[in-house]
Amino acid sequence: MKATDASGPDGASVAWENSASVGAQRRILIVDDNRDAADALAELMRDFGHDVSTVHDGRSALESATTHRPELVLLDISMPEMDGFEVARRLREEVGLRDAILVALSGYGGDRHRRLSREAGFDHHVTKPVDASKLEELLKLPL
Repeated sequence: MKATDASGPDGASVAWENSASVGAQRRILIVDDNRDAADALAELMRDFGHDVSTVHDGRSALESATTHRPELVLLDISMPEMDGFEVARRLREEVGLRDAILVALSGYGGDRHRRLSREAGFDHHVTKPVDASKLEELLKLPL
């Protein structure tokens, strides 16, 4: 299968070499206030057979997670009104997504930001632009 590229105006890009390698179908929630980046990532995930919901703010993320019970949440950290750290805490505590894999998507990859991600309840911290091989690893994780 040929490589597929998706990118938003912020320069975030993802490339996949082989869709068969991404594992079993997952229920995925993508949360990013950058609609183009979120929609490009969602389209790519759907192309590989995943059940994807996309929202663009923290409140909508909580509502969607309550309804759709995602197994994997790709969550932008820097969002207005409710940042990704608060959304992650509330997904764990209020929505009860204790077994879901929460992945922080951030332009910052330093130790401080990774520590804050862990403290908020994230399982993984991925820096933008998103590295396709890292996402591929996350999609293969057992739930």
